[in-house]
Amino acid sequence: MTPRILLDALAGTVVGQRAVLEGILYSLIAGGHVVLEGPPGLAKTLACRALASAVGGTFKRVQFTPDLLPSDIVGTRIFDQSTGHFATALGPIFANIVLADEINRAPAKVQSALLEGMQERQVTIGPETHPLPDPFVVTATMNPLDSEGTYALPLAQMDRFLVKLVVDYPPPDDELRILERFGGEPPEMPHDVVTASDIVRWRHMARAIFIEPRLLRYIVALVGATRAPHEYIDRGASPRATLALAALARARALTDGRTFVVPDDVRASAPDVLRHRIAFNYRTITDKVDSEELISNLIGSVPPP
Repeated sequence: MTPRILLDALAGTVVGQRAVLEGILYSLIAGGHVVLEGPPGLAKTLACRALASAVGGTFKRVQFTPDLLPSDIVGTRIFDQSTGHFATALGPIFANIVLADEINRAPAKVQSALLEGMQERQVTIGPETHPLPDPFVVTATMNPLDSEGTYALPLAQMDRFLVKLVVDYPPPDDELRILERFGGEPPEMPHDVVTASDIVRWRHMARAIFIEPRLLRYIVALVGATRAPHEYIDRGASPRATLALAALARARALTDGRTFVVPDDVRASAPDVLRHRIAFNYRTITDKVDSEELISNLIGSVPPP
């Protein structure tokens, strides 16, 4: 069984958005978290639900709001009067697929509660530390059209997301298919297409995918290009981006049925890995510079091996 079967199952539920579905699958194999940025109504939640159903995992959705508390995510300790002891009530973060809807609407204290789970794959509640299930993936959504009442995510947290995927409006043909598929009874979700053990096995297989030294130097050069002095960039990507780019390239190669990475794997993965790790300055707004085009030019400036 290959990862392609899971991708086909997701494509059978979500119309179009092939690049987004591929990005989610590659991140799952690479063991990373995903940010989905796009306007409402573009099947971001549906894609996450379909993924959880297809891998036979648990799915929890947390609607982020300004009044959200850390305990609303990780859980809390409750005093049981009948026993005279504290009992732990686990929060919605204890799931295989966690959807953090509009993640930038919660304050920094809530974001820091999520940070431990994303990085350490465990959560501390009172004196106890609880491991999170495996696989564990946070899929967060952000709406770029409405910034009122939002908080800027800490750069340390953005760096923890393996990729940031841009979800755009579908072309007319895909929108017609959406109308035909979802205009009546909602279609069934794909159930138990693969198991959690399959995901873990794919992760081990992906880590064994070969990357030759020239490609390793190419990955380092791509990330290094973001740190070179640039009129529109204040700060480039961290070494975590280098590791993420290699992991995503390996996941792409595994999905394509190869035991080695090719330059196209690295180049195709680079925008998703870099777009949320580069700190653009105010001149990109005043000069009306497209950040996606900027990233594309940076990638194109580094010759592949």
